[in-house]
Amino acid sequence: MKVLVVGSGGREHALACTLLKSPNVEQVFCTPGNGGTATTEGCKNIPLPVEDFERIADTIKENDISLVVVGPELPLSIGIADYLQSQNISVFGPTKAGAQIESSKTWAKDLMNDAGVPTATSETFTKAEAAKAYLSEQSAPIVIKADGLAAGKGVIVAQTLEEATEAIDFLFSQGFSKVLVEEFLVGEEVSVLALCDGVTVVPLLPSQDHKRIGEGDTGKNTGGMGAYAPAPVATPEIMKRVESEILQPTVKALQQRGIDYRGVLYAGLMITPEGEPKVLEYNCRFGDPETQAVLPLLETPLDELLLACTEQKLARQPPLKWKQGSAVCVIAASGGYPDAYQKGYPIANIDTATAAGAIVFHAGTSIEREQLLTSGGRVLGVTAVGENFKEAIAKAYRAINGIEFEGIYYRRDIGHRVS
Repeated sequence: MKVLVVGSGGREHALACTLLKSPNVEQVFCTPGNGGTATTEGCKNIPLPVEDFERIADTIKENDISLVVVGPELPLSIGIADYLQSQNISVFGPTKAGAQIESSKTWAKDLMNDAGVPTATSETFTKAEAAKAYLSEQSAPIVIKADGLAAGKGVIVAQTLEEATEAIDFLFSQGFSKVLVEEFLVGEEVSVLALCDGVTVVPLLPSQDHKRIGEGDTGKNTGGMGAYAPAPVATPEIMKRVESEILQPTVKALQQRGIDYRGVLYAGLMITPEGEPKVLEYNCRFGDPETQAVLPLLETPLDELLLACTEQKLARQPPLKWKQGSAVCVIAASGGYPDAYQKGYPIANIDTATAAGAIVFHAGTSIEREQLLTSGGRVLGVTAVGENFKEAIAKAYRAINGIEFEGIYYRRDIGHRVS
């Protein structure tokens, strides 16, 4: 069959490569795709904006595409799944109503509270003055969150109340109509990407992202500078609790609101020092870069799982099969990211990285006049699989050390909690 992957990042390249491993998949189209999907055998880019639902639907029909997999949150939040379903097109990704779990943190928090899901306490404000008045009664550290989509950069962990005040002013100045002031949870973060068909929910391997730009988890938040899987902190016992206390009650609460949620339910968790899992946030799609670390370990054909979700047949699927070992993804970013950065620099030695045993997923790349160039803040995700974390980390860094482009930056401590 033929599959369309909507999006242009490293997550979408990883989805395309994983789908192509299946004997059922003859071709993957990517819209708009990137330099990696343009050069992957079996892939073809279709340069359409992710918001152009009508032309995307026309492309699906013209190319006899059987399944659409939506990568980013933006098209989901504005209703791409609703539109495609109205055209009798099979799509993996929640409707606009379901995508509120990411597009509105206030809505998601209300859902969690209704479902009895353990999460941080918070208050929502529409005025900066009211938020600051509430802040004066709190203690630091404290978390300030934008209510809407912010490309993974709408969460500010303030170490002082002064920083929190500045964060409130900043987020309102960026046009967000609501801001949450939230309890700071202590512990270790884990990402659980779960497949959902509206009734059944099946978690993938737990992973851990590295959000901060600097080594030692310092500096500004980014879209993610690297990830590893499976995250040891999420023990089998904790994962059972995540299923029973978090994922299943959330799906039930969605059903009670009349939402048939078919897609990824991404739970960003904090595992407290007492071993209690609590939800930091929900997302409505595959994580980036967690996907680049999780999918290389998956042995079950991905297309079969995604189709089962669209057909509400996930409960009939046999248990997921995984490779033994560990995977680590290190992000190579443009100099200056997550602030201003330059684009258009030639990228060299990707072949050397793959020869070193790594998988190189493209994120912010493009091809112009047959030259691979940087085109984004996060440029590449260099992933390696090993028998253990030590081997996977060493292999990933051997590979990324040889890649060259002007201003290349990457953290040198991805996986430091397990290495």
